[in-house]
Amino acid sequence: MTKYFFLILIGALSLQCWSQEALVGPVEDNAYLEDQFYLGVTYNLLLNKPEGITQRNLSYGIMGGIIKDIPLNDERNFGLGIGLGYALNSYYTNLFAEEVNGDVVYSALASNDNFKRSKLETHLIELPLEIRWRNSNATEYKFWRVYAGGKLGYIFEGRSKFVADSGKSGFNNPDIKKLQYGLMFNVGYNTWNIHVYYALSKLLEDGAVLDTMEPIDVKPLRIGIIFYIL
Repeated sequence: MTKYFFLILIGALSLQCWSQEALVGPVEDNAYLEDQFYLGVTYNLLLNKPEGITQRNLSYGIMGGIIKDIPLNDERNFGLGIGLGYALNSYYTNLFAEEVNGDVVYSALASNDNFKRSKLETHLIELPLEIRWRNSNATEYKFWRVYAGGKLGYIFEGRSKFVADSGKSGFNNPDIKKLQYGLMFNVGYNTWNIHVYYALSKLLEDGAVLDTMEPIDVKPLRIGIIFYIL
């Protein structure tokens, strides 16, 4: 994970510096657009965990995509952003999932169980919708931004993976809820921006329960940094 984090970070900063250099000696443009591409990394939390379920290791997310900037006023500092992107999210816990006669059975691993990793991994197509405010203009690339809105996601692949000293296993988990949606908030200055996503949908389908019959109603909360480019 550390390797991927730094690759994303270095790539985003390089693109940001390139876009700023391209603005040296700018020409006034009354039809300028801002922040049309994004890259981000997040730390992923799970809310509403059942008793006995805890997070382990570093649960992370990586996202990127394009945004259509739609200014709504003459100053072009207020508007909408409609985007299309991809996201990879991993959630490391002590939740063990296994296939039994075509069903998925969940249990909580004890602290003395000999295992290295147990995770849920999702790959999503995302559709962010932002209400955008910024104090930018056609010749200034360093500005404050406050973007808030929602995000709709479709999980096209979701897997449960387990790694222990004795071996590893994994399978496409049908209990992972395909349609995801939630609220997001992005705020920052220049390159560095804080990103928060709060899911309104559950990560697993309604019928997912532990072997104790306790429902698994976990919802993701993702906090990280996002870079807007061009």
